[in-house]
Amino acid sequence: MPTLNRRDCLAALAALTALAAPALVRGAAARCTLAAAWDDEAGHHIGLLAESAGALRVVASTDVPTRAHGLLWENGGTLLAVARRPGDWLMRWHPTRRTVQRAWAEPDRSFNGHVLASRDGRTLYTPQTDLDTGAGLIGVRDANSLEQFDEWPSHGLDPHALLFDAQGRLLVANGGIPTQSETGRAKRGLDRMDASLVRLDATANGRLLGQWRLDDARLSLRHLARQGRHVGIALQAEHDDEQRRAAAPVLALFDGSALRLTEPAQPLAGYGGDIAAWRDGFAVACPRAGGIALWRAGGRWAGFIALASGCALASGAGGVWAGGAGQALALKGPPRSVALPAMRLDNHWVALSDEI
Repeated sequence: MPTLNRRDCLAALAALTALAAPALVRGAAARCTLAAAWDDEAGHHIGLLAESAGALRVVASTDVPTRAHGLLWENGGTLLAVARRPGDWLMRWHPTRRTVQRAWAEPDRSFNGHVLASRDGRTLYTPQTDLDTGAGLIGVRDANSLEQFDEWPSHGLDPHALLFDAQGRLLVANGGIPTQSETGRAKRGLDRMDASLVRLDATANGRLLGQWRLDDARLSLRHLARQGRHVGIALQAEHDDEQRRAAAPVLALFDGSALRLTEPAQPLAGYGGDIAAWRDGFAVACPRAGGIALWRAGGRWAGFIALASGCALASGAGGVWAGGAGQALALKGPPRSVALPAMRLDNHWVALSDEI
C-alpha cells in the first residue's frame, strides 16, 4: 500500500492538530502514523491514529455503515474504505474536511473487501462477486466519481486482494471459496474450492496473462504483499480435518513464474490474517496463533513474535506496525510496544509515514 510523503504527512498532522484535543496531539510530540478500521461499543469506524506519549490515539474518525475491511490511502489526503465481504459500500473520507463520498455495489454484485488504485490514480479496481452465479469479477471504476464503467472476469471464485507486480501487471488472489448470496459469509461446497493467483493486463481490458494454483486445493489465497519482484501471499486453510488445518502453511511465495509454499517452524493455526513486506522478506499476521510470523528472503523462517489477536500489519521504512488487542508493536529492531485504545481492529491498517 502507498505511503504518504513526509511533507504531506506533516501537513495532514498539522490540520488534524486543529481538530484533535490538545492533550492528544501537540506539534512535534506526535507522529503521523496509521489509518485504521475498527469496531468498539459505539459501532463501526475508520480513522487516523497518531502516536503520542507511548500510545496510539484516535485523532480523527468517522462512522461507517457496517464493518470495514480493506483501506487505501490516496495522495490527496483521503482514505478509501471497503465493506467487509459480502459488502455493498465503498467510501472515500477526507479527515480534515470531514467529507464523505459513497458508492454502492452494482445490482447483483457484492464487494469483496479490497480496492486498488491504478498507478496514475485515475482508476480504481474492486474485487467483486456475481451474486447470481458466484463468479469472481474485477470492477473498474472512475477514481473521481467512484462509479463503475467496466467489469472483468477474475477467472476464479472469491477474488480478494489485488496488487500490481513489479512490471505493473495486475495480480488477483482468487480465494476460491464457494459462497451463496442467501447465506452471506457461510462457506458451502469446500470440496469444490478453486483458489488461484491470476495475472491480468490492466492496460488491455483485463486480458488474462497467467494463472497459478497450489497443489493443496484447500488453501485459500487471501492477501498480497510485494518485496521487489517477489510477492508473498497470506493463506487461509479450509481443511475438514482440524489437525491438518491447524498445521497448514500460511505463506506462499510467487517469483513471477512459479507459486510455492513455505513451511513454518511451528504450527500457526492455518490462518494468515494479513501480510506485509518486512526487511528482505515478509511478516504474516496469525491472530489465531497469537502473534506475527516472520520470514526472510527466499522463505527462510525468521521467528515468531507474540501479540494477542495480532492481525493488522503495515510496512514502512524497513519495519512493520502490527496491531493487536490493546497493543501495537513497532517491528524494527527490538519490538517496541505502544498502547491502543479499547477497540477491535480489523485485518488491515495503513502506515501514513516512514516512521516505525
